[in-house]
Amino acid sequence: MNNISLQSSTTAKPLRFKNGKIKIMHITDTHYFYDNVDASVWLLACACDREKPDVVVVTGDNVDNCPDAKDTKYLIDKLMSVFDERNIPVAITFGNHDSERGAMSREELMAYYNTHSSSISVDDGDELSGCGTYNIPVLSSDGSLVVFNLWIFDSNDYDDEGHYGCVLPDQVEWYKRRSDELKNANDGNTVYSLAFQHIIVDDVYRALKKTKVRIPFSYHHMYNKKEFYSFYRDGINFGALTETPCSGYHNYGQFDAMVEKGDVLAMFSGHDHTNAFAVRYRGIDISNTVSSRYNRDRFSSQYGYRIITVDESDTSVYKTNVVHWYGMFKSADAKALISSGDKFGAELVKNVIKNGLKQRLLQTLLRSLGTVFGFRRITYPDC
Repeated sequence: MNNISLQSSTTAKPLRFKNGKIKIMHITDTHYFYDNVDASVWLLACACDREKPDVVVVTGDNVDNCPDAKDTKYLIDKLMSVFDERNIPVAITFGNHDSERGAMSREELMAYYNTHSSSISVDDGDELSGCGTYNIPVLSSDGSLVVFNLWIFDSNDYDDEGHYGCVLPDQVEWYKRRSDELKNANDGNTVYSLAFQHIIVDDVYRALKKTKVRIPFSYHHMYNKKEFYSFYRDGINFGALTETPCSGYHNYGQFDAMVEKGDVLAMFSGHDHTNAFAVRYRGIDISNTVSSRYNRDRFSSQYGYRIITVDESDTSVYKTNVVHWYGMFKSADAKALISSGDKFGAELVKNVIKNGLKQRLLQTLLRSLGTVFGFRRITYPDC
């Protein structure tokens, strides 16, 4: 095998398997504002201390882009400090909200993220549409070969008609070229990979069951309110579909290209704050991760993050699970925080536990209703 050239401007610094494994934390839709940033950062820091990930991928709608760039930079600093203080590499891309208003463009935002020591993000410059489309090679434990890869895509913000954006044709062509380069440099062997972006591909609707009438716990098509979608009973499903998948309006063949190249095991998106599911379609898992913020609203306790683990001994498979904020703590944790003098953390943990109990009871009720009235499961093993 030959080692792979890392000279392209759209290739990030490589990562490396450690003791034969790599652990990836996916966080998304942090939506940091002045009124939620302290609680959200506190929980994120706890998550990083608990998981000790090898890399974090952040997929958009990261912080409020304020009228004054100084305020935006303050929020970015709060987010990135979690990773800087723990020496965790972090890869950033953007969502639809990051630059739809405020003082800073996507390029200015990326430049500021890259002032932080933890950032391994890439500004693809004029080479590609958007800002933040790149790949991250993963080296073997001994550092001699590229044996895995992470694709990071800017799914853009909105199209000319105001619909949600998607990965554009030049980005698709870039992916196809780079996939071939990776394969050719690997003696013709596929370099398996995972893909991350903010907005889910509209191919998700072809992976779900369509009906012309609404059945219990189904959701309408993003752009056609007369079509309704739910899990196929006999399909390969994981997690829970709890809201309409908010895909882009156009489709320029990103998913088809990945099927053709055969290197992508799964695509991970955010954007839909409460969806935590995966459906397997044409050999690829189309997945969504819950929002990673805490707002004290009724959904906040079920927000959280995703962990993905790949073993160097077989990079053609991966393991993943979603961790909800309410699953991180026990009552004893609040008492310990009070004893340590962290009153803020103790109060936050109490709220997460209390709201999490309500959320779990609601989920149990919904599962029962889905079985009785929908004659089918509406949730599946965690993804």
